[in-house]
Amino acid sequence: MEAKDLRFLKDKRLLICLFLYSLTFLAKAQLNESDTASFQLRTGVTGALQKGNVDLLIVSGRLDVVSNTNKALVFKSQNNSLYQEFSGFKVDNDINSRNYLYFKPFRKYYPFAMVFIQTNFRREIKNRFFGGAGYTWQVIQHSKNNLKLSGSLIYENTSFRDDQFNEGFYNGRSSIPIWRGTVYLAGWHRLFKQKVRLYYTAYWQPGIEDVPNNRASLEMGIDLPVWKGLAAALQYTYTYEQVVTSKVRQVDRILTFGLSYQIKKN
Repeated sequence: MEAKDLRFLKDKRLLICLFLYSLTFLAKAQLNESDTASFQLRTGVTGALQKGNVDLLIVSGRLDVVSNTNKALVFKSQNNSLYQEFSGFKVDNDINSRNYLYFKPFRKYYPFAMVFIQTNFRREIKNRFFGGAGYTWQVIQHSKNNLKLSGSLIYENTSFRDDQFNEGFYNGRSSIPIWRGTVYLAGWHRLFKQKVRLYYTAYWQPGIEDVPNNRASLEMGIDLPVWKGLAAALQYTYTYEQVVTSKVRQVDRILTFGLSYQIKKN
């Protein structure tokens, strides 16, 4: 098989993968920590197995939880995983766990602490850990519109499977510890008689280092309610990392669509 045929086959598999991936990995900002509900949960799992001319295995899952039993302290956890194999070759084996502790998030200004744990096979990241604290300003706090702006300081350590980078300053290292600042923007708006929900999140994380080492992300999506917690969804995600290993691209873009389901207990 020629190289161009292999590339076409790979792209075709990727489209299948993205569709399945979208069924559970959507609407990351759906569970609101300032909501008065005592408990919120969003979960899902999908998979695909194909044998024959093409061997394909995909397993993806998601679990988001917000607990608000104390009223003053609110815990929020967003977790997802993805595993993929194409013809016996592993292409994804990722875990992403984002955990927050908020103090009185129903107020206009409130502090928070966070801990993230991540792996990313395609970006050659064995594991990434960062934690820190910050402060949030709820610029708009309304039943139909919400806009938040946050700032924080975090300490991060990332271990890679390679020690050669696009920035020669880091060559020879297998891990990069760094302090980062973070500016975070999040909002959602209910449109068309509150039947459509538009949401977005964006952050910029400049590295406090001798050389530029910045990171940025943007997510935008639309939720259209279907029936009792079931919604159709469309989401666009853009991520950028300035420092990557020598064989990895700095930018990833993905457009996903599918279904999501949410449980809320007052």
